[in-house]
Amino acid sequence: MTEHTVVSQQQWQDARRALLAKEKALTHQRDALVRERQQLPWVRVDKQYIFDSPEGKKTLADLFGDKTQLIIYHFMFGPDWEQGCPSCSMATDTMNGNVSHLAQRDAAFALVSRAPLEKITPFKNRMGWTALWVSSHATSFNHDFAVSFAKEEMESNGYNFGTTRPYSDECPGLSAFYKDADGAIYHTYSTYGRGLEATLGVYSLLDLAPKGRDEDSLPWPMAWVKHHDRYEAAQPEHACHAH
Repeated sequence: MTEHTVVSQQQWQDARRALLAKEKALTHQRDALVRERQQLPWVRVDKQYIFDSPEGKKTLADLFGDKTQLIIYHFMFGPDWEQGCPSCSMATDTMNGNVSHLAQRDAAFALVSRAPLEKITPFKNRMGWTALWVSSHATSFNHDFAVSFAKEEMESNGYNFGTTRPYSDECPGLSAFYKDADGAIYHTYSTYGRGLEATLGVYSLLDLAPKGRDEDSLPWPMAWVKHHDRYEAAQPEHACHAH
């Protein structure tokens, strides 16, 4: 942690007001970016996807329930993994608590992974989450939305809209969809890498703390992250990186 100047309350207040002006400018810039995001063109989803859910088979349309909007978090959990990604789990700790609030704004939420349901269900129960979590194991959904990669794709810049290599055969992402009155479904938005930081509520809090994220000395930014019930464990766990 760097050394900080200690000043009077009035000097601190003056410095804080100067920073507030920059914070307000950033907020207005973000508001403009949100409006621009909502003006993106849409792509109609004509491909049929069938997911495994605790209630049986579900289509993409079924995941909407009675809502017109659907937010899907592409949770890193490969078919041969024993448990889900710790970093995706930290994001889900935040998102799971917002599902009921999203429903009030006409938005459904679901987690999707390639792991089979028999692996997803016990891990979800262990984590204490209630959000809908389905398996795309028998579909090309994860590949089509650029979060799962075959071995021959690992050396190409196929992740994050062709800007970087995938750092695993499974990568995180978030996609949004809209369903119209006739049942047509449209893909409206996807984000990957550091575009997912909005799902990591703990970072928003750490950014306000004196030491911030304090990750500069770590092998990678999220090397400290574990499942919320494993922070006392001696052995480190694999965590997906934020790029």
